[in-house]
Amino acid sequence: MQNQIKIHEHYMKQALQLARLAAGCTTPNPLVGAVIVKEDQVIGQGYHHMAGTPHAEIHALREAGDEAKGATLYVTLEPCCHSGRTGPCTEAIISAGIAKVVVAITDPNPLVAGQGLRRLREQGIEVIDGVCCLEAVRLNEAFVKWVTSHMPFVLLKAAMTLDGKIATATKKSKWITGDEARQRVHLLRNQYDGILVGIGTVLADDPLLTTRLPDREGCQPTRIIVDSLARTPLTSQVVVNKQAPTIIAVTEAAPQERIEALKECGVEVMLVSSGVGGIDLRPLFFELAKRPLTSILVEGGAGVNSSVLAENLVDKVEWFIAPKIFGGTNAPSPVAGPGVADIAAAYELEEVSITQFGSDLMVSGYIKSREARDVYRTCGRMW
Repeated sequence: MQNQIKIHEHYMKQALQLARLAAGCTTPNPLVGAVIVKEDQVIGQGYHHMAGTPHAEIHALREAGDEAKGATLYVTLEPCCHSGRTGPCTEAIISAGIAKVVVAITDPNPLVAGQGLRRLREQGIEVIDGVCCLEAVRLNEAFVKWVTSHMPFVLLKAAMTLDGKIATATKKSKWITGDEARQRVHLLRNQYDGILVGIGTVLADDPLLTTRLPDREGCQPTRIIVDSLARTPLTSQVVVNKQAPTIIAVTEAAPQERIEALKECGVEVMLVSSGVGGIDLRPLFFELAKRPLTSILVEGGAGVNSSVLAENLVDKVEWFIAPKIFGGTNAPSPVAGPGVADIAAAYELEEVSITQFGSDLMVSGYIKSREARDVYRTCGRMW
């Protein structure tokens, strides 16, 4: 029995590796990999490349051909049983004569939600689920959050010195971290559907906000600028550079002439209700999820960081710490605003890990006992 579990885990890990090859390119669909095994030999494999194209199971079945009859299919997510832009994978599996299907997790999409596995079992196919389930949930944590809550999965990324500064007292901030840490950020940008910053970051740094990975420049995230008064300069990188689309979120207080000027430059301007100190971020994120942007990387300054935390929008944090000391009473820290009044109200992380990138450290974890994290935890109990 123990040996059989190890075999199932071995092939499922192969399927998970395949699924990761399409990171950042399948939205709004999940990342899925599939491996077909017969007599201890892999006879077919594949992964879902992008929405509207064949699913992982179809790629694997095509590669296996007639040999698929009597074989075992390993797939990281429950096969779909409904027709969308592609046909139901369950019917292709049944037609191919697959004898056993091993699944990592069931699909949280209400259109599937166990019905695919039920269909396979009704046709006499042996089904085993829950193999490498934690890795599979982690792989698709953005999809799980989005499909169950209609809100994007949000990662807050920040970089600071040992004394907690994101810039010097004279507002100099390039570069706090080294090349290895910045490479990690470009990898994150590639994996997330949108990058969100505040107008302060645009005015101070004029960032490009694109992925600069040699082999993934075609998969660019949407740039989202929180700019209540439409102050984004028409000459800024996020306006003139067309590598990635840009959305500028403004309020009714923004001058109409500024809005029209931005639109003429090819930028999408989104009118959002105002909140305390600027834009109400919750309705903004809800609208972005409709696009659909299933995941958002927040790279804002202290003001934006404070807002997303205060509105309980953050799911996960990646916090870089550079071995530098700036000092300065007036040098900014990563989170502004009034802060919490009591230690018990602190934003606490769970499932914490520490990774070294060059001489920099990264602390990552999930926000504990917050609304967004509760949605994710509830989904996890499905499996």
